[in-house]
Amino acid sequence: MKRIAILLVLPVLFFSRSGAQKTEQVPVFTHADTLRGSLNPERSYNVLKYDISITPDYNTRSIAGRNIITYLDSGLSHMQIDLQTPLEIDSIVQNGKNLFFRREGNAFHVYVGDSVNKTGVCLSCIRMLTIYYHGHPHIAAKPPWDGGWVFTKDTWGRPWMSVACEGTGASIWYPCKDWLGDEPDSGASLSITVPDSLVAVANGRLKEKIRNADGSATWTWAVESPINNYEIVPYIGKYVSWHSDYAGEKGKLDCDFWVLDGDQEKAKKHFTVVDSMLRCFEYWFGPYPFYADGYKLVEAPYLGMENQSDIAYGNHFLQGYEGKDLSGTGWGLKWDFIVVHESGHEWFGNNITGKDLADEWIHESFTNYSETLYTGYYFGKAAGDQYIAGLRRNIENKFPIIQYYGVNHEPVGTDEYYKGGNMIHNIRQVINNDELFRKVLRGLNQRFYHSTVTAEDIEQYINRISGRNFNPVFNQYLRDIRIPVLEYKHSGNELLYRWSNCNADFDMPIKVFLKGPIWLKPTSSWQKMKMNSKGKIKLVVDKNFYAGVKNLDEPEHPP
Repeated sequence: MKRIAILLVLPVLFFSRSGAQKTEQVPVFTHADTLRGSLNPERSYNVLKYDISITPDYNTRSIAGRNIITYLDSGLSHMQIDLQTPLEIDSIVQNGKNLFFRREGNAFHVYVGDSVNKTGVCLSCIRMLTIYYHGHPHIAAKPPWDGGWVFTKDTWGRPWMSVACEGTGASIWYPCKDWLGDEPDSGASLSITVPDSLVAVANGRLKEKIRNADGSATWTWAVESPINNYEIVPYIGKYVSWHSDYAGEKGKLDCDFWVLDGDQEKAKKHFTVVDSMLRCFEYWFGPYPFYADGYKLVEAPYLGMENQSDIAYGNHFLQGYEGKDLSGTGWGLKWDFIVVHESGHEWFGNNITGKDLADEWIHESFTNYSETLYTGYYFGKAAGDQYIAGLRRNIENKFPIIQYYGVNHEPVGTDEYYKGGNMIHNIRQVINNDELFRKVLRGLNQRFYHSTVTAEDIEQYINRISGRNFNPVFNQYLRDIRIPVLEYKHSGNELLYRWSNCNADFDMPIKVFLKGPIWLKPTSSWQKMKMNSKGKIKLVVDKNFYAGVKNLDEPEHPP
């Protein structure tokens, strides 16, 4: 992600309760990073709704559009609106007046002080700001990892367009308050004008299609629910669709499927997996969070994305992750990774959304674990256990999962997926009661329904419902790169054991096998347990725990 250096340079530290990362080299963040990543005074308004209109031009790779931002006034004289270069704002209008605005990199400072009646400041008045803009947007080089517009051709050589902008930010293609912590409370609409030979699909439900006199058509889609800015996405191509009803926990759920016309036959056979996914996730997480907007799976010109009520699918109708098993166990080839993983985000990421990019683990760790729950639900718990353990081969432990708050910085690495998922598996083992664990997962989605949250919100809720303080576990696995090691040794007829390579307060219970399974409660200080048998025995850690083990009775050999 390219950052624009403007005037002020701010150093930002790792968030770490334990202080374990003090020696990490801290990158330098710019004033522009702070403008994008923080809730500054000019962003104190509350967005109620986005009404976006967009006309993409496939031949010139350009767009022209408008966004009407309905917001709750907080008495501001200036508002920050985000729109990334090279796109340009043409005008900003409020109450029929053209407003003065000043550009600062990817942020626009808009003077609204004279556009509304300030006689007696109204701190709860609903206002509307209309922004007209145009330009050549950033073209995604490798979507969805490199964000931007996608202008490509389908297998049959026809135009195929879309957007992928997680991390890069929604402001890469439309003006908005580009901060995760403020989703439009009343949802959003997206009107897409394209040649009438093409079909335009977007989030939620189709409200209308209007054929225009110039041979174009305008498709208007809308969601009622709050939605992440980066998940408001158009898909444009030669689409066909079909509908099915799912009998879910809250009644009839509308399920719609949009694929390129040449892929319809194989897609209809392949997408039957959606019912099995919904059945599993409603069991573990609670009702699908967006019954009002329906569930939609749309073939996309990139691998996949969790666009709310509008899942992007580009896995070529294969099992696994593009035909591969990320766990190396074989279980990941039993189901379609993109359907399962991206749909899992409807609960974690879309229903529950982190306020800051630093807390993306809330989205990715729980959704990574949804793959394990799906595997276990249909192939047995042992299969799920094998799958999550197999994913450990992808863990790097180069950076903490939680990195920098208050700046435009997406966490480096992929440990928020695989390590975060294994942390949740550890927590499940310690809870040691799947009904209670299920209550935690369902409770999270009920308590934080359609909400933006912090790490502390999630951690404290899990502590309260589980009845156990998991803060040492969260701190160790989220805010530290060290993986705890269970050290043990013999002293006479006693077994001594402790946690090492960890924070001083780390105290996670762990299941081990001596002659049979037992639970130990190690801390960073030596604990003792009397042994009934003479001689030294080997201690084996339950493979469901992501932790190391070291026998100090054995001499260390040089590598």
